[in-house]
Amino acid sequence: MNILFDSANVADTIVYLAYDEESFPFKLGAPHKQCSSVTWLHARTEEESDVLAVGMGKRKDITLERIRRAGGAAARAILKEGRSSATLVRLASEAINRNKDITAADELQAWMEGWILGLYRFQTYRGTTKVEGSVDLQLQSIDWPELSSIELEAVRVSAQIRAEGAVVARDLVNEVPGTLNPDRFAEWMAEFFDRDDDALKVHIYRGQELVELQMNGLLAVGAGSKHAPALVEIRYKSNPELPMLALVGKGVTFDLGGMNVKTASDISDARMDMGGAAAVIGAMDILIRKRANVNVTALIPVVDNVPDAEAMLPSSVIRYPNGVTVQVANTDGEGRLIIADALIHAANIGANQAVDIATLTGNVGAALGLGIAGIWGDADITQSLVEIGERNGERLWPMPLMDEYEADLRSNYADLRNVSTSPFAGAITAALFIRRFVAESMSWVHIDMAGTVQYKQDVGYSEAGATGYGARLLADYVMKQVHH
Repeated sequence: MNILFDSANVADTIVYLAYDEESFPFKLGAPHKQCSSVTWLHARTEEESDVLAVGMGKRKDITLERIRRAGGAAARAILKEGRSSATLVRLASEAINRNKDITAADELQAWMEGWILGLYRFQTYRGTTKVEGSVDLQLQSIDWPELSSIELEAVRVSAQIRAEGAVVARDLVNEVPGTLNPDRFAEWMAEFFDRDDDALKVHIYRGQELVELQMNGLLAVGAGSKHAPALVEIRYKSNPELPMLALVGKGVTFDLGGMNVKTASDISDARMDMGGAAAVIGAMDILIRKRANVNVTALIPVVDNVPDAEAMLPSSVIRYPNGVTVQVANTDGEGRLIIADALIHAANIGANQAVDIATLTGNVGAALGLGIAGIWGDADITQSLVEIGERNGERLWPMPLMDEYEADLRSNYADLRNVSTSPFAGAITAALFIRRFVAESMSWVHIDMAGTVQYKQDVGYSEAGATGYGARLLADYVMKQVHH
């Protein structure tokens, strides 16, 4: 797939955007101008190109996410028809009537991101059903009078880097456990981030190093797997003068629940319990490829949670180096046990701020659905991330840290239980548990993305499967800190 400016080649499809209240070059009924509808207008002769009209809804309601989804819907519709190229025509009225809160560069970048992500297919294991081909996107620089040729190229590069960071996250989350186990995942990260960049360092903590660092949550959760647990530390210090920001991503490559075994008829989704890790990896890829001026460290605890003769038993007690002891009341509450290790380590290596992201609880999906993640913690960081998510489509909803709910985490024989005694507010009590492992020197937020890690069906610019949620969100947040 290529994005081309002023190509001499004639595309086999012309794409127009159709807004509710604006004139359109062809006769088009109101239903065909509704948001993300796609309508084919076929050519009368072989010399003409077919037209795809993409509904955008009302101009006043336009958002970058709506543009992104329109781009994805258009790309998928054209691919489905077996076409190989398309030209996006921007009518003069679009430049004149553009929403003043959305710059031309933002508009174009959103379309490109949606286009690239819309064409994504996870086909590693497909045979006879594999979809061949792709669709080049052609643009005319004359359609974007607000942008110079240098600016157009900068937008294209930025869009590709950002979309490809999300694609890295999608590929990892979609990957099967036979290929992506803790051993291979840790090695993959070392290989992926082996780049010619003096600011980038990767270290994998394993075995005795985990013991010496007292990462007892990781060691306990991973005891039942033939694949040893690890903590992968990826430091990108292009500006050492800045305070260190830590990104912590839960990396459970397969979550069978440990001794509290999951019993659903299809638990294929258990391979997606490393969505937080994938988001952090995608974000780091974006930051490094953009050569962002940052000081950020990714901490990714990697482990399997499976039952075996050596597996951690319910009622076990884990002792953490901050002095807190935890009764493991349910081995399927494993994510918080390994995030605790990573947050303690973040403080020990000097981070003054931490964002942890995890597919942590089914409860957050019950509360918020599959289109928006929950966020808890520092008010300023929360506000900043929420604002970013509203623009880039990876949305967040602020959730409360209800101090009185901590009573439900009391244990009869340790300092804390890893799961609540109450059937209610599971996502909140999980956040309260994690908060106990955040050093006072560190500001912190927790993102529960269990609902947003995948779509069950094709939506906008996401096919059924992994969404890549979090990669662009975290990268944008890290870069925003530099500008402030």
